[in-house]
Amino acid sequence: MVTRLTLEYDGTDFAGWARQPGRRTVQAELEHAIATILREDVPVTVAGRTDRGVHAWGQVCSYPAEALDPARLNTLLPRDVAVLESTPAAPDFDARRDARSRTYCYRIVRRRARPVRERTTALWVPGRLDEAVLHACATHLVGTRDFTAFTPTETRHTRFTRKVLAARWERDGDVLAFWIEAGTFMRHMNRVLVGTMLEAARRVHTVEAFAALLEGAPRSAAGATAPPHGLALASVAFDEM
Repeated sequence: MVTRLTLEYDGTDFAGWARQPGRRTVQAELEHAIATILREDVPVTVAGRTDRGVHAWGQVCSYPAEALDPARLNTLLPRDVAVLESTPAAPDFDARRDARSRTYCYRIVRRRARPVRERTTALWVPGRLDEAVLHACATHLVGTRDFTAFTPTETRHTRFTRKVLAARWERDGDVLAFWIEAGTFMRHMNRVLVGTMLEAARRVHTVEAFAALLEGAPRSAAGATAPPHGLALASVAFDEM
């Protein structure tokens, strides 16, 4: 018996998804709520681990036990986590292993006045940016690329190539959002991509220089890491069962 859950959470006050001794994490809160109802500890597997401060709109996880009423779980969860769906899954379903792709979104507020409602969910960038440069940079991401420059130098990763299925910038009023879909991502990858593209849009370096980073350049060649609060795991895609 396996259950599939879809969650959303505000990552502001979490040390990330993964359970860590002495720290508040999404996994710990969720596993505690499930254990309270089932009266036994049940491990939860997640489709995409999020870092400290990163949000999720459509996170998917699984656990080896019966499906529970989302309303019941939500009464036990803190206000910054909610179960959207809880459904029985195939006996061999595993949220991490079976995920075909993950889609992330990084949101930027583009206006002179600092945002209040968006202060914990988007990065405020009031200065001038060449948005055409952002769009041009995004086009270079699609396909199989070497993202060595876009993850910390101290890392457990041994393979730095990733296949990006889609990447684009979209404008909606004052919000400029970067969307990216891939099978897997490396730690900080999307935040470094955003920080480096913003530098290109400020003409710190060229689109051509950005494209060259995707050929295995060192981390020191890329730009700053954008803050975590603008990033959210938007959705997870699975093959039809």
